[in-house]
Amino acid sequence: MATTILAEKQEILTALDQRDKELRELALMIHANPELSFKEYKAAEWLSAYLEKEGFQVERGVAGLETAFTAVWEGNPGGPVIGILAEYDALPNLGHACGHNLIGTAAVGAAVALKDAYPELQGTIKVIGTPAEEGGGGKIYMCDHGTFNNLDAAMMVHPKNKTMVLRGGLACMTATFSFYGKESHAASAPEKGISALDALIQSYNAINSLRQFFTDDVRIHGIITKGGDAANIVPGHCEAQFIIRAATTNRLHEIKEKVYEAVRHSSQSVGAKYKIEEGLVYAERNNNHALAELFKENWEAMGIEVEDPPKQGGIGSSDIGNVGQVTATIHPYIKIGENTNHTFEFTEDTKSEGGMKGMNQAAAGLAMTAYDLCTNPDALKAIRDEFEAWKKTQGR
Repeated sequence: MATTILAEKQEILTALDQRDKELRELALMIHANPELSFKEYKAAEWLSAYLEKEGFQVERGVAGLETAFTAVWEGNPGGPVIGILAEYDALPNLGHACGHNLIGTAAVGAAVALKDAYPELQGTIKVIGTPAEEGGGGKIYMCDHGTFNNLDAAMMVHPKNKTMVLRGGLACMTATFSFYGKESHAASAPEKGISALDALIQSYNAINSLRQFFTDDVRIHGIITKGGDAANIVPGHCEAQFIIRAATTNRLHEIKEKVYEAVRHSSQSVGAKYKIEEGLVYAERNNNHALAELFKENWEAMGIEVEDPPKQGGIGSSDIGNVGQVTATIHPYIKIGENTNHTFEFTEDTKSEGGMKGMNQAAAGLAMTAYDLCTNPDALKAIRDEFEAWKKTQGR
């Protein structure tokens, strides 16, 4: 079975190998020029220009985001619309410590190789450039704009220290808490002051006290971003930022209300006022298992060993979860080394030979699976049926 699958798609692998040098150059150029969320002007232009040169119809500035784009290639009419997602933002100080230079280039390589290998393919391939995954929530804005609505399936591949096709993701949101008291001289007239810092610290401790009563899926972590201006002034304004996570969006909203109550009562206890600014809500990951299994078969046909995801823990959050609420979606991982994401060591991995090899394998898996979806109606139906059944469980 595996040998047959690989033989059917050998032309894709050949096309990728023929473009390997220029794809490496593109990935390394993005790596050498790391750009933060919503500021990925160079990377977005390099990726979209490459696709435009290869005959894709490119639209820039999608969803009102300067560094978002779509690039569409239509083969023969009548087939599905397959989205291949590209990320390309970097992390502060660390650069491409999450490997988005590889994600974006793999997406581009997959689409172009598929067009090279099967120019008469019945279907539409849509590369979607999604900025600001690292905290900016670019895909959330694009979901709200309807960018993913017409896709039959969406997929991307993320570099990591193990290869998996399935992995969970927690619902997530940020909350900024601002506390307002009254300044006074901390030595000569402390009784005239109201400490915003006391309100903050009591809130911090109250949130900590909630942890023992939450289920294992809940994660709450925060920092003090402003603790006052001088030690001899009763702080009149302080701030903290928290990230709240839970297994589902519904559960997330339940947890956040308990956290907000802790802030309200802690502020009131010292006579301070407070303000809560709520950030974007990242939805939990909704993996399409039929699509993941198809992807797994293609990687295994290439001789790539796919591991099972951890049974508990070991997951974060990503705006790919919001895409999974809109269409059948997967987010596999490809091993490029032994190091952990978001470290300087992983930054080195994402420009290494292991990184380049992983990028090629990611592109191959994406292109081969897109080919399956365009040529195998039964496989596509199983994937869509699973997604539609999930929607019913959500009351949609």
